[in-house]
Amino acid sequence: MMGYFILMILVFTPGVWSGYWKVTLKSQCALKGTSVVIKCDYDYPYGHTVTEVHWLKWSVTSQPKLVPLSDLPSPPDFKYVGNKYGNCDLKINNVRPMDEGLYYFSFVTTRDTWSSKYSAHLTVRELTAFVRPTTVSEGYNVRLICESGCPSRPGITWFRDGQRVSKPQFWARREDAGTYQCAVVGQETARSASVALNVHYAPKNVTLSISSPADIVRGSSVTFSCSCEANPPVTHEGYSLYKGEQWVSLGQTHTIFDIQPSHSGLYHCQATNSISWMGIDVVKSTEIHLDVQYEPMNVSGSVEPQQVAEGGSVNLTCSSVANPAADSYTWYWRRTHSANSNSILQVGSGQMLSLHSVEASHSGLYFCQARNSVGENNSTEVLLTMETMNQGSQSHLIIAGLAGLIVLVALVTALLLFWKKLRAQNAVSGSRVNGLISSVREDQLDNIYANITVPSSPPLTSTSDEADVIYSTVTIKHKATNVPPHIKSKAEAEEEDSVIYAAVAKSRGS
Repeated sequence: MMGYFILMILVFTPGVWSGYWKVTLKSQCALKGTSVVIKCDYDYPYGHTVTEVHWLKWSVTSQPKLVPLSDLPSPPDFKYVGNKYGNCDLKINNVRPMDEGLYYFSFVTTRDTWSSKYSAHLTVRELTAFVRPTTVSEGYNVRLICESGCPSRPGITWFRDGQRVSKPQFWARREDAGTYQCAVVGQETARSASVALNVHYAPKNVTLSISSPADIVRGSSVTFSCSCEANPPVTHEGYSLYKGEQWVSLGQTHTIFDIQPSHSGLYHCQATNSISWMGIDVVKSTEIHLDVQYEPMNVSGSVEPQQVAEGGSVNLTCSSVANPAADSYTWYWRRTHSANSNSILQVGSGQMLSLHSVEASHSGLYFCQARNSVGENNSTEVLLTMETMNQGSQSHLIIAGLAGLIVLVALVTALLLFWKKLRAQNAVSGSRVNGLISSVREDQLDNIYANITVPSSPPLTSTSDEADVIYSTVTIKHKATNVPPHIKSKAEAEEEDSVIYAAVAKSRGS
């Protein structure tokens, strides 16, 4: 039984039982940078024992010959992975183009040496990456293609700028621009040569900037610069500068050498490279405000009223246009009738100067000085004068005053004369009235009216034909009664309230 098992082992062990000389090789196609195994089987007759194995390459130098791999000028990175019992596989790592060629296997036994009659041809190819198309506008389809050149179709993976790409087909975005490489799955270190994808896109991040100090002052220089990201880049003619809706200039930069307040406003730039995005091919920047600062300008002073009476009040007002607004106003006075007309005095401050109790000495030329952080300027001079009356007006006032004085003296004199004569007439009239009243009975005193004629005195200066009427008040006392006031009858009360009127007429003179 034991002999049977020994026989079976001898039968199935190569080169031990009635074998024959044989080497079988398989050609291979390898990708540059990858590893490849050249498949090899061999056999030998019974009674031989393999002592040595060798791989050789056909050298195509001036004297073609088989050269052991280890003796090549630049041997490949190889390793024998077979054994001495029938497997003669050879592994080559990091395959190079120079490793391409014909490979042979030979072995030595205890009795003989044998070499393969046929060779294994190693073909070295490179992965080739393709991008279709290589230049595309944003939003269009892109396809990645990787070709190996070998009959086999290994699994392929893609990289963009060193980062793995998930899909070999996509809609192009501006972020997809870059260099692409393909590699065999599992051997990603061996990558193809790089191929570029150029994605055209409309301008983005359009920015307008100003190269100037923080405070832009009238008369200084200001340069506008427009920039953006775009592919293809925006040319000189693709940039435009606008103030509001008004076109200013063409080009990426624009300089104003003598800037004025009129240049203040909102500015923006536009960029185009003829590539549209969602139907838009002109992109605007955000607006920036150009604020030109300047000293007070158009400074003017005014006086209200321009002529003032002595003792009156007057207001002087100063106005100007400035940026920033004027924060200081100073008033100066130049006397027009001074011996030194160039003498200027500071008389106050503030946008409005009020003068109270104006005197003639306040007349003269006034001007104001407006000031801000940029500078200062003076207004034109305004004239303050006092009101004066002309000679004709003065004469009229004097004549009117004298006439009034004469009239007043005449009236006083006439009144004095009239008063003296009136006293004399009242004395005579009084005696007659007393006699008349005494003749009237006491019970007839109520409601008595009497016309009393008084002889006329010598005529006065008046020439009036009408008689002068003199009114005299005559008081008549009622008879005494013993009825208390609070119980008098209505009739008695009315009687008590009765008044006697006397009209005294002065007779006309003859």
